Amino acid sequence: MNLSSIRIITAEIERLIKFYEHITGLSVVRYTPDFVELRTSTTTLAIGSTKTLQFFGGNDIAQPEQNRSIIIEFKVDDVDQDYERLSAYLQGSIVQKPTIMPWGNKSLLFRDPDGNLVNFFTPVTLEAAGRTERN
Repeated sequence: MNLSSIRIITAEIERLIKFYEHITGLSVVRYTPDFVELRTSTTTLAIGSTKTLQFFGGNDIAQPEQNRSIIIEFKVDDVDQDYERLSAYLQGSIVQKPTIMPWGNKSLLFRDPDGNLVNFFTPVTLEAAGRTERN
């Protein structure tokens, strides 16, 4: 079994598309006006509008802007460089400036426009690099 994707349900899909394209430098693949995917070499971040909930049983299945338990993580080459590149854009959304974590990653933590936590991280110890080598 392999984790294939994480999906965000949003009431403002265009806002999230622009945000994730900006922070990653990647372009989404648009399948419909209400469903896109941002593909990386290891997994996919899918973004669906609330209109897609009808296919899963109705609007009560998921609610946008309600997440307080998931962190969407992107392994980056140089978290300090990404912080410099994005700090003005992320003004007011940064939760934690680049900080070395006890498990060996240097992490930049911020929120997307829907309030979801996003972590850009770079392994800075050999142990951390070994754990993320497959990524």
